[in-house]
Amino acid sequence: MIKKSIIKSSFQFLNLKFVFCFLFFVCLLVISSSDFIRAEEVDPALVAQRRAQLEKELADLETQIESYRGVIQEKQRESTSLERDVAILTAQINKSKLEIKARDIRISQLNTGIGGKVTYIGFLTNKTEKEKDSLAELIRRADEMDNVSMIELVLGYEKLSDFFVDVDSFESIYRNIQDSFQDIKISKDETQKEKDDLETKKAEELQLRTMQELEKKRLEENEKEKNKILQATKGEEKKYQEILSARQKDAARIRTELFTLRGTAAIPFEKALEYANLAFKFTGVRPAFLLGVIAEESNLGENVGTCTWVTSLAHANCSKQRTAFVDVTNRLGLDPDKMPLSCKAWYGYCGGAMGPAQFMPTTWQLYEGLVSNITGNNPPNPWDTRDAFVASALLLKDNGAAAGGYTAERRAALKYLAGSNWSKSAYSFYGDDVMELATKYQNMIDIISR
Repeated sequence: MIKKSIIKSSFQFLNLKFVFCFLFFVCLLVISSSDFIRAEEVDPALVAQRRAQLEKELADLETQIESYRGVIQEKQRESTSLERDVAILTAQINKSKLEIKARDIRISQLNTGIGGKVTYIGFLTNKTEKEKDSLAELIRRADEMDNVSMIELVLGYEKLSDFFVDVDSFESIYRNIQDSFQDIKISKDETQKEKDDLETKKAEELQLRTMQELEKKRLEENEKEKNKILQATKGEEKKYQEILSARQKDAARIRTELFTLRGTAAIPFEKALEYANLAFKFTGVRPAFLLGVIAEESNLGENVGTCTWVTSLAHANCSKQRTAFVDVTNRLGLDPDKMPLSCKAWYGYCGGAMGPAQFMPTTWQLYEGLVSNITGNNPPNPWDTRDAFVASALLLKDNGAAAGGYTAERRAALKYLAGSNWSKSAYSFYGDDVMELATKYQNMIDIISR
């Protein structure tokens, strides 16, 4: 005797649409599998070989770069001489050239990765569209069979037992169809993830290209300086020492030399040193190092303080920064439309860095109370040079700069630029530049302090 529950199950799951679904599902698996094999078989051996070659070249270059960095540090500890200074400039030039080559390799690595992702995204997109089209056709054909009655279906079997065996099979087919729908969802999620990852890689590539252009400019400046020294001295130590002596006697010139700032007017070097000394008193961050960071921030990009918040914080991801910026300017009684901000970089969503210290609005809010306690300005102003110097020193202190020494200061500078990504070799130029500037400013400080 046939149980009611079995008959009910039969009516729930038995429909010729499942037959079509099963056939199409099997075909879909065959097509998808073959597509997947074709998508994966894109010369994997050659790709792996190329990747290994790039990684080896990059490792070799980074070893040489580190060697030149060591030469520079060692020479800077020696007494000033023509040989010493030319050696430093030569090492800086060679290091910059190698860093440009290393950056080219990183860009090649990104291009390789991006190419692979484009291929895979194309495969996932095609697979999703095929599954959607196939399932749409299944539903259409199944709907055409809905007019076939259950009695007609049962009478089509010679044995009733065969009918119930097929019911179990059809239930399995039904589950497979549900799995197919789930596969479509997973494919969509994977596709979106790959697209997001691709955009991140593209952004990183643009960032590296930007940094590469900055490296080229610094390299040209170093080469000009080296040639200038050699032409002026004709390679003679005595003449070089005479040039140095003349420079060192000109303390008055150093005091009045303009110190370039972002987002506000330049100030005399002596005033910049005054603010740096104030910050040192409360933070322990070396004045010459702080000046090096501010100077690097001022010269790092060409879009310096020329944008408004409407353009630099336009992206949807910048909503927190927009809110914080309006809050900062409102409490200062400033018109947000008239305050200069750094422009949006090619590689990011938000610009919006404020003043000489280039603080993002949300970061500035975190340090306002501490800055106010030192400068007495309540609220402090990110475009006020003294407030900006103190804020910069406080952040550098939190990054470990107060410990002193080349390693701690360079690491603090890198964190100032890149945050948690400070250890990435792509950013190393920033730390090196800051330390070179710090050496330059320490020499200037020593001269006017005599």
